[in-house]
Amino acid sequence: MSNPLSTVAVAGATGNLGKHVVEALLTQFRPRFSAIILLTRKASPQTDEWKSRGATIVQYDEPNLPKSLEGVDVLINTVGSSGKAFKDALVRSLKETKVSVYFPSEFGADHYSYPVPHPEWDPKKRHFELASSLAPEMKIVRVVVGLFLEDSIGPWFGFDTVRGVYEAVGSADQEVSYNSYEDVGRSVAVLAGMGRDAPDFVRLGGSSFSIMGTAEVMRKAGGGEIEVKITGLEEYKSWAEATESETPENYLRFMMGEGRLKHISKDRGGLGCDNELVNPGESLWKWRTIADLAKESKGKPWADATWTPS
Repeated sequence: MSNPLSTVAVAGATGNLGKHVVEALLTQFRPRFSAIILLTRKASPQTDEWKSRGATIVQYDEPNLPKSLEGVDVLINTVGSSGKAFKDALVRSLKETKVSVYFPSEFGADHYSYPVPHPEWDPKKRHFELASSLAPEMKIVRVVVGLFLEDSIGPWFGFDTVRGVYEAVGSADQEVSYNSYEDVGRSVAVLAGMGRDAPDFVRLGGSSFSIMGTAEVMRKAGGGEIEVKITGLEEYKSWAEATESETPENYLRFMMGEGRLKHISKDRGGLGCDNELVNPGESLWKWRTIADLAKESKGKPWADATWTPS
């Protein structure tokens, strides 16, 4: 249920995801909010452009965060992983505000389903615990999206376009869910409009394809023949868990094989999917798919990528 009287603020508005959230708020879903506030350390041509379209730009520093959030009902945090200290400072300020709904910066894989230490995910878990303890009455909405479509069909996840080889961990038939940045931005805008009626945990499915299915779609779009190889799940998982890495690609690859990124309905063997909650019957937009990416890249996404495996 939308709440046209709510004021929404976005932290991290100019980032990879934040800018898509802002675009959704300022366009299709603008009628659902009384005001849109964008938090920034300093003005830029991008924030000036958003201001010309009706956004309120609020410059902040950490000591004045509570004042920056005056009048805000819903706060969307899209700050990236490098902003760990700021994210915690932001959530500590919330007890001095009237923010009643908070979206922490999750927007990735459901790392809660695989509770092992990792430097990318541990701060997110601690941040959620901090927010829950400091503002127990505040509604916290965590959104997980699987993998981002634009970033994921590359060699870091086993899709080696240059060599024409896709390597699956465990099974090439296990479905994996992908969401575009634009679709996540729209979904977050819809959820923000629900206010306290939004679920505590949302799993977006976007579109789901297996590695074998992805190879076939890319081949038909002009990618040429693609060899699909299989690496043993347990062997790879043992190696990944024993190998230090600041980023989670290695973990995500075996999670793909285990079906932990399979955001489809439970009756189809998945983890569950909330696509219909945010976009019933695709009545608000059409989900972007692997087929769309294949068409745009002529079957060769990230063909110019240079990457050294860890």
